[in-house]
Amino acid sequence: MSKGSTSSPGFAAKKRFGQNFLVDKAILSKIVGVAHIANGDRVIEIGPGRGALTKEILATGAEVWAVEIDRDLQAFLTEEFSDTKAFHLVGRDILQASLAEVLEPPFKVIGNLPYNISTAILERLSLERNLFSEAVLMFQREVADRILAVESTSDRGFLSVIARAAFDIEKRFDIGPGAFRPAPKVWSSVLRLVPKPANVFDRPEVRELVSRGFSQRRKMLRNTLSDLVGREPSLDLSRRAESLTLEEWQTLAAVVSSEW
Repeated sequence: MSKGSTSSPGFAAKKRFGQNFLVDKAILSKIVGVAHIANGDRVIEIGPGRGALTKEILATGAEVWAVEIDRDLQAFLTEEFSDTKAFHLVGRDILQASLAEVLEPPFKVIGNLPYNISTAILERLSLERNLFSEAVLMFQREVADRILAVESTSDRGFLSVIARAAFDIEKRFDIGPGAFRPAPKVWSSVLRLVPKPANVFDRPEVRELVSRGFSQRRKMLRNTLSDLVGREPSLDLSRRAESLTLEEWQTLAAVVSSEW
């Protein structure tokens, strides 16, 4: 989902980019406050859209590298911020560009994420979290609930485990559909994520393990992870994936990682 201002008629939101422009100035200011953005900070903004949130960030004295895939909006932003030395347009697809290619660390990340690729972006950020000090991201509220889900709840899944392993996460506030143009049919949530140190969950074989564990949610782990039966005596594999704590997933991960 992209941010936007109320003063740029002629830019219809594009469904293929998941665009809904945030127009509520109070919400825009609140997001900047959550990110603790201050004079001298360097910020990567994912999906600046029409630049409404960009303006709020720049007003703090920070420098912005705005990553935007939409060529029409790239042209608009280039003109809109032509006199702003602290603004840098990066005309790239965030899923195809490493953060290290955008800006040398350290920096902060902020973004009103397109609903259709928000989980893919989060997974990418989790693997590059050593580059930034914190991220403030907006998700569809349903996705945010899955990210925050604790063990033994119905929302618990692959995304919950991977996100919690990578970040300390706190939900800051929800945003209703009326704050956007066009208004989406769902609510949004703003999360603040602070990177954790590198750990076993960064390994592709461990992510595959977690993904397999949740691939058939109604089945017991001894069915979905049959190759681990008899190799991990400390855990009861008759349980289902959503019941495991992060520490228990780490125990299983240690068995897999020991083979690599």
